[in-house]
Amino acid sequence: MAIAFGVDIGGSGIKGAPVDLETGELTAERIKYETPQPSTPRAVAKVVAQLLADFGDEAAGIPIGITIPSVVARGVTITAANIDKKWINYPAADTLSSAVGRPVTLVNDADAAGLAETHYGAARDKMGLVIVTTLGTGIGTALIYDGILIPNSELGHMEIDGFEAEKRAAASVRTNEDLSWAAYTKRLQRLFETFEALFTPDLLVVGGGVSRNADKYLPSLKLKTPIVPAELRNDAGIVGAALYAHQRQSL
Repeated sequence: MAIAFGVDIGGSGIKGAPVDLETGELTAERIKYETPQPSTPRAVAKVVAQLLADFGDEAAGIPIGITIPSVVARGVTITAANIDKKWINYPAADTLSSAVGRPVTLVNDADAAGLAETHYGAARDKMGLVIVTTLGTGIGTALIYDGILIPNSELGHMEIDGFEAEKRAAASVRTNEDLSWAAYTKRLQRLFETFEALFTPDLLVVGGGVSRNADKYLPSLKLKTPIVPAELRNDAGIVGAALYAHQRQSL
């Protein structure tokens, strides 16, 4: 049984657990800590080290994958979404590796969720181009072609009708503007039909908290592409991070 450890760093919480890579299931109950405030790299790294220490031998000798809400290039965090701005252009993988005392693999949080859904969830065994969209405070996206991740797509920052996409269609916007589901669905229609026009995907997967309410908007969307709710929910980041670390180690 192949096992890897996944850590999911978010703006409010840091959670992790070992993952069975054959099934995508956690092999132990996940542990979660609050994200320190301010969420500087060294403060976050200290929490990640404590989380791994809590698992003791269960986390020993296996690959470690860590998600972060940032564009990640060769272990450097280029941007910072919902975390401290000190992460911008920061050698994050080096700092986290030093904190835990072993190498780690860093991956964008939406990319991790996309990998998890592709290998174990709503897009399992789907060939062609899959776009996984996480609707939350912002909009995260993952592009996966024949099971291979194309990292750092960041389609939530596309301009649609003169607006940044996530400023109109993120789940937080629906809440903040008190939009009805019908009004919010119109915004999702523009988002996903734009994805269709530009990428001709074979499948769209909708993740984030609003995936629990998929029945309120998915049936009303008029798209050529099949669109389905995500399945892994809160474990997607952990599972995807673990899988990504395993994949990178195997190269």
